[in-house]
Amino acid sequence: MSNSSHSSKEERFAAFGNKSFSKYFLARFLTYFATQIVSVAVGWQIYDLTRDPALLGWIGLVQFTPALLLVVITGITSDRFGRRLIMGLSVFVEMLCGLVILGLALTGNFEPVYVLITLTVFGVARAFHTPAASSLVVNIVPKELFANAVGWSTASWQLAGIVGPVAGGLLYGISGAFAYGVAVILFLFATILIFSIAKPSQIIEKDRGGLKKLVGGFSYVWKKKVILGAISLDLFAVLLGGAVALMPVYARDILNLGSEGLGLLRAAPGIGAVIMIGLITAFPIRKHAGLLLFVSVALFGLATVIFGVSTYAWLSIFALMLVGGFDMVSVYIREVLMQLWTPDHVRGRVNAVNAIFIGASNELGEFRAGFMAAAYGAVFTVTIGGATAIAVAGVWAKIFPSLRKAQSLDH
Repeated sequence: MSNSSHSSKEERFAAFGNKSFSKYFLARFLTYFATQIVSVAVGWQIYDLTRDPALLGWIGLVQFTPALLLVVITGITSDRFGRRLIMGLSVFVEMLCGLVILGLALTGNFEPVYVLITLTVFGVARAFHTPAASSLVVNIVPKELFANAVGWSTASWQLAGIVGPVAGGLLYGISGAFAYGVAVILFLFATILIFSIAKPSQIIEKDRGGLKKLVGGFSYVWKKKVILGAISLDLFAVLLGGAVALMPVYARDILNLGSEGLGLLRAAPGIGAVIMIGLITAFPIRKHAGLLLFVSVALFGLATVIFGVSTYAWLSIFALMLVGGFDMVSVYIREVLMQLWTPDHVRGRVNAVNAIFIGASNELGEFRAGFMAAAYGAVFTVTIGGATAIAVAGVWAKIFPSLRKAQSLDH
């Protein structure tokens, strides 16, 4: 191997030279891996029992609502207390929720109302977890490694997005209780890893400052139009174009793939995302970042339309890989922009705002998709959603010219 290729490889994996980041990476992977197992198993079991797509929408809504209602508290908590502590405690509560769902499955009391209540508590834990976990990475790596660390941190949950759904489908094929039991063990290991990370330095605001301090995240995002445009673009594109909630419907009723096939459908976007993050890591985005963002969102919408109308399993899986790949470009650009352009003392609150946008696009998008599919059918819901995402990309490119013209991800 030449010195240049060896140097390139070292640069690509530079963040892993930091022991704390390696533990953080694995903990985040295990957490999202377990979350994916629970998500696939719960979604399939609920739909299998009820055949009601609206309940799939409720699953998304109850997990999003806590993040919305608690956004001010979760952000300021991340900024005023140790982010490692908040992240670890949140994952521990997620583990307890997994234990409750496991108990419901074992006792034959897997009633939708009990599951939705438990998922609401799970949503509370996720509401605290997301801003703390997103903000922690900047405290454990040097600034020169941050873009590399963000890329790998994002890859950790995308990798979990590949193996988690497949594992969830296969484990559920054994039994729902077995799937939930494995998830609980993974949450436990993640908790242990988080608390084994050396306590990082963090700029803590001592001034309580009243309401102005509490809503500082919203104020900062509103002033930074590049950041506002990036995260709101993702919000509306995925809110209107997301198809994850309806995958049980496609797996059972349209593609006839079964629970294992559902795992493959859920994994396909993650496969595309990891391929894309590999390309981004090997060939970093140095120019035309804003233009790439808008093009990727438009292509995300087009791939969603293809998935929506497809009745062939291979085409559906390929389309979902494209969905994940183009979405990863958007996620990467947004995350790097937001973290590098945000001061540390307000980063938790900004990440809490970002969590609301992400939650709205994902969980609230699932709620929209579930109820819309109950009224108009899954195929129409997914197809019109993808077309709308294309339109959103065009509109946002016009109303956020500073984002469209952005070249570098740095200041």
